[in-house]
Amino acid sequence: MRRYIDFYLASMKISILEQIQYSVANYFYMIGMVTEPVIYLVVWTTIAKQQGGMAGGYTAGAFAAYYIIWTLVRNMNIVFTPYGWEWRIREGRLSMELMRPIHPIHGDVAFFAGWKFVVILLWLPIAAILSWIFKPTFEISWMEVIVFFLAIWGAYLIRTMLLSLLGMITFWTTRVSAIFELYFGLELILSGRLVPMTLMPAWVQNLSNFLPFKWTFFFPIEALVGNMTNAQLWSGIGMQVLWIAFGILILNFIWNFAIKQYSAVGG
Repeated sequence: MRRYIDFYLASMKISILEQIQYSVANYFYMIGMVTEPVIYLVVWTTIAKQQGGMAGGYTAGAFAAYYIIWTLVRNMNIVFTPYGWEWRIREGRLSMELMRPIHPIHGDVAFFAGWKFVVILLWLPIAAILSWIFKPTFEISWMEVIVFFLAIWGAYLIRTMLLSLLGMITFWTTRVSAIFELYFGLELILSGRLVPMTLMPAWVQNLSNFLPFKWTFFFPIEALVGNMTNAQLWSGIGMQVLWIAFGILILNFIWNFAIKQYSAVGG
């Protein structure tokens, strides 16, 4: 355990120092990530205003709060993608990772976790500007802040497990972009990325309860800007823990078969 702690602390420190050196590039990258929710924000606040100040139970200020927090959750959910796995396997980069006495996914988790601290710092002025423009309405308790902090890290780990599992498909084939796009399409609809889940049809909401997507986007956002009870907040954290544990079990199970298929196809 001490070895893992030292590895994570060292890797995160390197990541933080590296990302600080490229703060301008990070800002441009974050602006690209912010564009999507800002478009949704403009559309839904306009709809709310045209319908007398409310749409689907959300006021214009509530939509603003939802999508501004969305910008942070979106950046927290950036992980090593299946396309990265495809590149790493195709180019033989995984060979070096396999020579280390630690599972390659630990390096991914630690690196991106360190990056998140820089992301949060850089996000604050963006959030301030968006708040000044769109005037969000917040009613936040300390309990919601604590759960939100835990939830954004839980969402990061869930999405890491999901996309790593998806990336392992590339151990068997290097042409899987269609499968990746199908996954991202499902995530867009079932996670709360496109619109708050409460605005989706009832059958979509019911389906999302049995899938992990909701717990990576909608739950962290609603934990801070919604009106969830303490029981709902902590049961949501419990669901995240269950999905993380399930992801780890499946990841280890698939890895045992996937690694036997590995062969670098590039130089």
